[in-house]
Amino acid sequence: MTTVLTEGLAQSGTKPGWSELSPIPDQIGFAGSFAGISNGTLLVAGGANFPDGGAPWTGSKKAWHDHIFVLEKPNDTWKLAGKLPQPLGYGASISWKGTLIIIGGSNEKGHYADVFQLKYNKGRIEKTDLPPLPTAIANTSGVLVGDVIYIAGGIERPDARNAGQNFWSLDLQAKKREWKILKSWPGGGRMFAVTGAIGNDCYLFSGIELINGSRNYLKDAYSYNPQTGWKKIADLPVSVGAAPNPAFALNQNLLVFGGDDGKLAADAAVLKEKHPGFSTQILNYNTFTDGWSVVTKIPAPAPVTTSLTVWNGNVVIPGGEVRPAVRTPKVLIYKSLKK
Repeated sequence: MTTVLTEGLAQSGTKPGWSELSPIPDQIGFAGSFAGISNGTLLVAGGANFPDGGAPWTGSKKAWHDHIFVLEKPNDTWKLAGKLPQPLGYGASISWKGTLIIIGGSNEKGHYADVFQLKYNKGRIEKTDLPPLPTAIANTSGVLVGDVIYIAGGIERPDARNAGQNFWSLDLQAKKREWKILKSWPGGGRMFAVTGAIGNDCYLFSGIELINGSRNYLKDAYSYNPQTGWKKIADLPVSVGAAPNPAFALNQNLLVFGGDDGKLAADAAVLKEKHPGFSTQILNYNTFTDGWSVVTKIPAPAPVTTSLTVWNGNVVIPGGEVRPAVRTPKVLIYKSLKK
């Protein structure tokens, strides 16, 4: 199969390829940041790291952050435009009508149900509260289908022994905005799944199941339509736990960038800096054929526990974790057909 990304770019007359934007202004970088677009500007907010560059197995303590960085143009450098209400990370990010919507998340005090919009306007951040989630959630996944946000899975508490099977929606155009609790997918609970959207359909790929606190890396996948409900679709060839979320929609395809297959998860503290990093494969799900293929690779250390956003039609993956406990300040961008 010819690479879907390359085909799309060839049709547009744009030379395909990866490059980097200005790095996040932090030497270590962050995982679990929120990312999105407001008024044509790229926003990256919050996240967590180990400020001393260490790891849990070296006795280092994770710290959450409250910064809101903005990049007004691709060739600019980042500016600090404001702060979140509290340090926060590992929630869901949604770009909608010139705003970045931040959903749930966690910090050292626990997990949150807060939902709010950030709007970048004339160099300043404006915040508007939205209805809170039915319960606090972190390590969750979210996607926008039309004007409806869907939130799937996650964990309610830092010490959760099982991941959630929660599936919620919020219609942003409704006269009375309120979260609806919907029927869950016909599979196990999970966190760090990948969601996607094509037309009116929401997709749920992979994720990490918790069984009495132990991780199980999943390969199952499902689609959801508001009229017909859930449908089991083809399994992924490998788990893509904590891959950048959401998947990137290109024509009738959904692209998943990297992810953790879990094969070395139990050995992270032993391997330490010898850990080879996470998958660089880009998987393509074809919604017509219900089939998966590997289309190309990310030519750089591939980050997990990070957001994916689309800026001027191009895929942007800001920061993330490139090895267990190792963050990156690099911001990857892939030029795309989608405008």
